[in-house]
Amino acid sequence: MTEALQNLFWILIFPGFLFTVVFGLIASWIVRKVSALVQWRVGPPLLQPFYDVVKLMGKEILIPQEAQKAVFMAAPLVGMAGILLLSTMLWRITIDPSTLFVGDIIVVIYLMVLPSLALILGSSASASPHAAVGTSREMKLVMGYELSLVLAFIVVIIKSGGQLNLAEIAQHTTVFSISNMLAFLVALLCVQAKLGFVPFDIAEAETEVASGALIEYSGALLAVWKLAHAMMLVALPLFLVIVFLGGFTGALWAGIAKYVLVLVLLILIKNTNPRVRIDQAMKFFWVYCGVALVAAIILATIGKNFGVSWL
Repeated sequence: MTEALQNLFWILIFPGFLFTVVFGLIASWIVRKVSALVQWRVGPPLLQPFYDVVKLMGKEILIPQEAQKAVFMAAPLVGMAGILLLSTMLWRITIDPSTLFVGDIIVVIYLMVLPSLALILGSSASASPHAAVGTSREMKLVMGYELSLVLAFIVVIIKSGGQLNLAEIAQHTTVFSISNMLAFLVALLCVQAKLGFVPFDIAEAETEVASGALIEYSGALLAVWKLAHAMMLVALPLFLVIVFLGGFTGALWAGIAKYVLVLVLLILIKNTNPRVRIDQAMKFFWVYCGVALVAAIILATIGKNFGVSWL
């Protein structure tokens, strides 16, 4: 197999698009099923997320008359492309750490924000006043959690001795330390906001703004957004596992258990908290999470300089 075909296989089949979509739709079913059980409902069958996507693919694509059509239609594809590259990178690093390159964590941080930026651009291009409400909320939410997420990564970089390679960070991560656990908890809440889960489903609050930023999307374009969200359910928890929990170093079952743990924590947070207002979310990320992460950075620096691993 030539290098070009091999790269194409990695991106489209494994561990790229096909694998991530299937795994992501299963993760989406797990979220819906567990949420239903918590609420004393039966929940959907295993294949329901697949049925939903296929049904949307067969529906007509409606584009608002005043919309910027090129941007409106390209935004879902850009968002999916970003999460596809992110997921392919993470799985390749997990399977074969020799594929790492200097500064891959910086590339991953950029790719993580791409779906949110694509959603903002796409909904803004719809020229809908209803979508504009969701767009403004999404912009403020991104401004809120991105700073906290970067500060959490700084803690990990300090703990790993200044490493910028994900595989090296996974090997040097001190899981059971105060600073790492603080950073992990804040990063987990940031991922909760990225996924649009309660209590941070402010941009797509169905009872307030009727799907918010996605209100004008339909048919195959809406299906692409649903697939991108399902892929994020794979990539974002996997990223937390690699960065904060030591990755898949050691037994395979241990890495899978870590992924399941992160997914369960996301589901529990989703089902045990009420939705917050956008001003409350901004205050939470900038004030409370900011203070916690500054303390974590100080503890990580002290621990690294004085050889105290539990800090």
